[in-house]
Amino acid sequence: MEISIEKLRALSERYGDAFYLLDSKQFEDNYQRLKRAFTKIYPHFNIAYSYKTNYIPKLCKIVDRCGGYAEVVSDMEMEIALRIGVKPEKIIWNGPVKNYEKARQLLIAGGTVNLDSMEEINEIKKIAAEYPEHSLNVGIRCNFNIGDGLISRFGFDVNQTEFIQAVDFIKTSKNIHLFMLQCHFADRKVQYWPVRAKEMLRLREQVCDRLGYFPEKVDLGGGIFGNLQESLKNQFPVHIPEYDEYAEAAAPLFSDSFPSAAPELLIEPGTALAGDSMKFAGRIKAIKSIRGKHFATILGSQKNINMSGVNPPITVYPLGKDRTYYTDIDLAGYTCIESDVLYRNYTGELGVGDFLVFSNCGSYSIVMKPPFILPDFPVVDISGGHIELIKRREQFDDLFHTYSF
Repeated sequence: MEISIEKLRALSERYGDAFYLLDSKQFEDNYQRLKRAFTKIYPHFNIAYSYKTNYIPKLCKIVDRCGGYAEVVSDMEMEIALRIGVKPEKIIWNGPVKNYEKARQLLIAGGTVNLDSMEEINEIKKIAAEYPEHSLNVGIRCNFNIGDGLISRFGFDVNQTEFIQAVDFIKTSKNIHLFMLQCHFADRKVQYWPVRAKEMLRLREQVCDRLGYFPEKVDLGGGIFGNLQESLKNQFPVHIPEYDEYAEAAAPLFSDSFPSAAPELLIEPGTALAGDSMKFAGRIKAIKSIRGKHFATILGSQKNINMSGVNPPITVYPLGKDRTYYTDIDLAGYTCIESDVLYRNYTGELGVGDFLVFSNCGSYSIVMKPPFILPDFPVVDISGGHIELIKRREQFDDLFHTYSF
């Protein structure tokens, strides 16, 4: 993604003083590199992209075009997948709460619903009874201790009777097929990936002993660091692994166990693909000094970059006038929240009218930006030397047409 003062000036004339900059080519490059890292060790591998991380339709289309799966956690995300043309059999529905009318539609069409609780089993049982002529593909979300000190709330505890009850429910159901086993852990440290893989392979054997067949897929979930600039890496107290390190931690356990390359191994990256595929650009609107402390106010919010506790990678483009060198200035957002600071203690030359471009903003930013104080800004794809408006600026009626005035 090449950015220049001239390009920012031209973009500002068309789209205003704040916008997201998308690099769809970077996203696709990330997808291909991550897939190569795993397939060179275990060829029967695929990616199920986490829509919740960044559900810009163009990115989801790239995943589908490259042969990946859509990993969704709501009927809204399922609708995105269907509208861009993803075949139902390439949709995997996770999440702790589901719309069962929509889940029924997905199951009947050939998609997969991963079971998260006994309450969900009761709902799926009703669907199976209603459509006895259909074979329904389900998965079981598995929860176990990986040694990270956290107790995940997702899935079935594999050491409790409910896990066995879930397997036996599938065993006694004539038209429900256990298509996959899935797990998800949020910790991104690579040291936990061998634990995930070993336990899921053990559970696959355990489940086969009760069912009489093996699930076709094993899904190790998400929790992978993306590509970070050095200035951001240095702020983390842990090692930031490369794609190859994750692959080398998990994939050999599958290649050693299955020389013939079955089952299909899946992972569910989000940040790993989308993190460095977006930047956020906003102009400085004001600079002030209060009791010796300097503040620059930006047309943008911490929610536009979705980073807290770290200073994001930043580039200043000097489009303003009367620029001054500061040694300790906070770059704050437009909201009326004291903690809305995008970058703390910046040192460098700034002026009102300068553009600040923040990197690594593709993960959970646009999808979690609330309609607080201002609607969200446009998204412009500038990869490959072209300019394409991906999402227009939100308007008042986009947010308030569901209210009664």
